[in-house]
Amino acid sequence: MIVFDKNYVRASALKTRQFDLIYHPLMNTTSHRWTLACATSLLLVTGMAATSCAARTAAKLLGHKDDADQTHALEELAPLYAQPKFIAPGPAFNAKKVMAGKSIYRIAGPNSNPWYQQGFNGMKSAAEKVGFPFTACSNEGQLPQYQLCMAQGINQKATLIDLFAGPNPNELAREISAAKAAGTLVAVSHNFGMDETVPNVSANFSVDFALAARLLADWVISKDETAHVLVLVSDELPSTADMRAGITSEFKQFGGAGIQYSFVNVSIAQWGTGLKPAVEKAIAADPKLSYIICIYDSMAEFVVPAIASAKKEGKVKVIGFNGTPFVLDMVRTGKVEMTVGECQEWTSYAITDAEMRLIGGMGAVKNLHIPFRIFDKSNAAEAGMPATYGKGYGDTFKADYAKLWGL
Repeated sequence: MIVFDKNYVRASALKTRQFDLIYHPLMNTTSHRWTLACATSLLLVTGMAATSCAARTAAKLLGHKDDADQTHALEELAPLYAQPKFIAPGPAFNAKKVMAGKSIYRIAGPNSNPWYQQGFNGMKSAAEKVGFPFTACSNEGQLPQYQLCMAQGINQKATLIDLFAGPNPNELAREISAAKAAGTLVAVSHNFGMDETVPNVSANFSVDFALAARLLADWVISKDETAHVLVLVSDELPSTADMRAGITSEFKQFGGAGIQYSFVNVSIAQWGTGLKPAVEKAIAADPKLSYIICIYDSMAEFVVPAIASAKKEGKVKVIGFNGTPFVLDMVRTGKVEMTVGECQEWTSYAITDAEMRLIGGMGAVKNLHIPFRIFDKSNAAEAGMPATYGKGYGDTFKADYAKLWGL
């Protein structure tokens, strides 16, 4: 005998890692009551180690056609709690031979940002292992400075100029043409989507921004099927387009009808003055706001205080992408719920590998296999106390690259 509790039916008696309890209003007709009873009986009798198929089939029988697919979300997230494993982006090669008499010159974003400095340190470390000159141009992220940096790289007769996570090649077409005329390769790294064709440059070396974005959406889906979400973006960065698209597609495909989300753009230059009022405005406009996604987790520096001033700590959760050390400390102390971490030093080695292959005539690497790792309160301490760049991802990747390079 099936007992209905007032106007709701329990579609599952168990809570598994994949599936939470589902409730749905009863229909009024006898046929609908029998359909509901049969669906409920099926789930209960089978013990309800619920598979996604069984759960969603039951949901359709219950008349709920737009449920969030929490099973999918959890399956996407689960492998990323462990330390990542090295995947070679291509066959081994003699890096010393390839880079004999060659050099790489990097133009990145503002030197004042420690994330860029860590990227420089990583590439310099890789270059020193192989034994080729690596230099970089000091700047504060302004286009005229990037233009001067390009001229400097050409004058130094660099074999390759690396435009890393800031300089937009679409704004440097004249300078890139001059570099090509001088016999210098120009590559863009960590700035555009993986599948994007970037004009003017010899190669686009990227991390999977779309995957990072989908993981952020999956986290929300896995935690709250009726979440109200504010997504903070900085549209001037080319990578933001991939992040926007990834979050949107994942919510549309797997988020169900209950999740509501909106985007707010605040440029990097305005983070210090623009993020706090943007968050305060969003909280005031939507009392049900439950998640803030910082597509670049350094935004949390300004977002977390805004939540605290609105007395919404614990009610509005923050997640993000990058794995910046101070944010990892916030995760460990419970001020930020989760960040999708990217090991900056690993990224630097991967980009160095790809650019050496390009210099050596081996073509452009399509997938650098730069890994991500999810950090929440359960494992954030693995990044250090306090957290440091590169910690928490294992310590074998340098040896793996050295072997790949024939060192």
